[in-house]
Amino acid sequence: MKKKLITCLLLCLPLFAHAAGDVHLEKADINLENKSSLRHGAKLFVNYCLSCHSASMMRYSRVGQGLGLTDDQVLDNLMFVANFDFDKLEEGEAKKIGELMTVALRKEDGEKYFGTPVPDLTLTARAKGADWLYTYLTTFYVDSKRPFGVNNTTFSNVGMPHVLWELDGLKDRVPKKDADGKVMKDKDGHEIMELVRITEGTMSDAEYKRAVTDLVNFMVYMAEPIQLERQRTGIFVMFFLIILFLLAYMLKKEYWKDVH
Repeated sequence: MKKKLITCLLLCLPLFAHAAGDVHLEKADINLENKSSLRHGAKLFVNYCLSCHSASMMRYSRVGQGLGLTDDQVLDNLMFVANFDFDKLEEGEAKKIGELMTVALRKEDGEKYFGTPVPDLTLTARAKGADWLYTYLTTFYVDSKRPFGVNNTTFSNVGMPHVLWELDGLKDRVPKKDADGKVMKDKDGHEIMELVRITEGTMSDAEYKRAVTDLVNFMVYMAEPIQLERQRTGIFVMFFLIILFLLAYMLKKEYWKDVH
């Protein structure tokens, strides 16, 4: 049985390697100690993501606590989504600071509009990774065959529109050419494609990448708000265990010094 399992794993390794090598992921410059970046990322998240996607495992009050914001600052700058009364088909009461970051869009409606249930984003950064999110948000391109007119090199045939297109502008996916104007190909003879901006956004390329970094930074924080605290606690625990080991070793030597 053990040999069969090992054989199956060895046979699957090339598949895993192929899947990992399909997409080149750009490195996301994540820094959870940068409060300014986290606040800007939170602002982008509530403005561009929280209309359709929920973050139903995070509370507004917890975001404010982690980002160093008062309740009034959270209410004024981050809380734009109201509750919705589907029985009366009208906007309900405004959300309170202690409520979860949910949206009015129902699961069945999201599946109807987008062809698939709209995922909750609370833990997406842990599931996909910061580099994947960063690359995904920077690799949308125009594709008239798709329902929303865009596709994505990181997530092929994506069902989501490019919600940040006003900031980013629009890009086209075209064959990459060398200095002599010849189309470049990879070792397998396939054309190498690149993204070329065809319309400008309100941000430059550097500004947009910085904004995406801030957004991903916030999503990483949201997926594990106590990450920095956990790391600091881990360092303290390791230091404590080292001291305990030294004391235990000295005690052992003291007990056994007269035995031999």
